Amino acid sequence: MDINNKKATRQSYGEALLELGKENEDIVVFDADLSSATKTNLFAKEFPNRFFDMGIAEQNMISTAAGMSTCGKIPYASTFAVFAAGRAYDQIRNSVCYPKLNVKICATHAGITVGEDGATHQMIEDISLMRTLPNMIVISTSDDIQTKWAVKEISKIDGPVYLRLSRLATPIIYTENQKFEIGKAIQIGDGTDGTIFATGVTVAEALKAQEKLKNKGIDVRVVDIHTIKPIDREMIVKCAKETDKLISIEDHNIIGGLGSAISEVLTDEYPAKLIRLGIKDTFGKSGKAEQLMKYFEITAEDIETIFKK
Repeated sequence: MDINNKKATRQSYGEALLELGKENEDIVVFDADLSSATKTNLFAKEFPNRFFDMGIAEQNMISTAAGMSTCGKIPYASTFAVFAAGRAYDQIRNSVCYPKLNVKICATHAGITVGEDGATHQMIEDISLMRTLPNMIVISTSDDIQTKWAVKEISKIDGPVYLRLSRLATPIIYTENQKFEIGKAIQIGDGTDGTIFATGVTVAEALKAQEKLKNKGIDVRVVDIHTIKPIDREMIVKCAKETDKLISIEDHNIIGGLGSAISEVLTDEYPAKLIRLGIKDTFGKSGKAEQLMKYFEITAEDIETIFKK
């Protein structure tokens, strides 16, 4: 992990979308008056005839994207996660997932790491909302390399996808030759003292904790669960059998998010205790992203604390 080389996954999304547009003329992009923030403006500048700014009308954006998908286009619809998963939920449920249409909902500014925008804009329920929808694939990427892979890979899937992206710049974790597969988690390290399951911005925190714990003689593995649905059940059970302690960490409510998804697998297949780090059933607050991560106890230091007990 290169802690000195950081990029927000929303920026990676914009760059990958531009390249994808060059490769595939069926790619069309929708936004809801936030293209400079979601970085879809990069695509808009290059392909103005394939970009549609729907204004502050997220429900219309999703419905229009659904309609265009029936004409053979591959729509990527973007806005902040709180508007994408929240305000447009009915349209996603009934106009995209129910008919299983080929719409990619790429939501930026997810989680409390949105920062100063405060609780109203800090979407910490979107994983829960999206993973309960039949036919929906849910992906939460952790760095630049993984995001660019995901943006292109989901264009090959015929059906709904929710891609969760962040505002906060995070370290580059992977190299260009890293292999990714939808539905398959990535194990980093073979430690048997514990497993840290992480997704999105918290993968970097898990890796920081892994390094600090190693210096103290505690050997843990990190598992990047970039695909929340379908989740890698085999990897979760494997880690439960091979490691002494299981922890999940996420920039999301602990109810319905990554920790809940892992717990469901363990309940079904290999009952084991899981310690869940995340937002503990409360709304966010306004502040700098790093301050909020400390406040809500989703940092490397919080993982370390668990191993001290």
